[in-house]
Amino acid sequence: MSTLAMIFIGAALVHNLVLTQFLGADSFFGVSGQVKASVVMGAAVMFLLTVVSAVASLFQDLLLTPLNLGFLRTFVFVLVTVILAWVVRKFLQECVPEANQALRLCYPYLLGNTAVLGVALTNAQSGYDFGQCVFSGFSAGLGYAVVLFLFACIRAQIREDDVPETLRGAPVVLLAAALMSIAFMGFANLS
Repeated sequence: MSTLAMIFIGAALVHNLVLTQFLGADSFFGVSGQVKASVVMGAAVMFLLTVVSAVASLFQDLLLTPLNLGFLRTFVFVLVTVILAWVVRKFLQECVPEANQALRLCYPYLLGNTAVLGVALTNAQSGYDFGQCVFSGFSAGLGYAVVLFLFACIRAQIREDDVPETLRGAPVVLLAAALMSIAFMGFANLS
């Protein structure tokens, strides 16, 4: 298989940010209670991961590596993530005004999303070139968005079902997340 196909399968399915690496789990549990908010959050994270991956790759290739400043990588990537999270929020507010309410809920999760920093650092450590970094960020974001949407649909169904009182709330949500994680582990042989 080609390198891009392997990056896509690895980032979106095999090494899913939420289900196998436990990155972005705060937003996964916080936003997945509402399907509309999960779609907005998934799209925002996918866009943010793609943009942050591109900008972090440029910083890595044009600044950190040539000047031998690799020890500043995490600090620089955190700054890039925070600044671009704010820019993405403003961009989405202007382009999709009907999603403004959902964005207010999602912004704190975007700002401190460990998945974004994790992908930027993983891309740098993997030695990807610029195009591969962007594609990896997009693929990881797509995997995140799909899992977030699926989990929001599962939680909506759980609210409608007759769940025993001892399992209501967090226990059944954690059980559902564990089962989703096991299901995604089935993709491990694809890589």
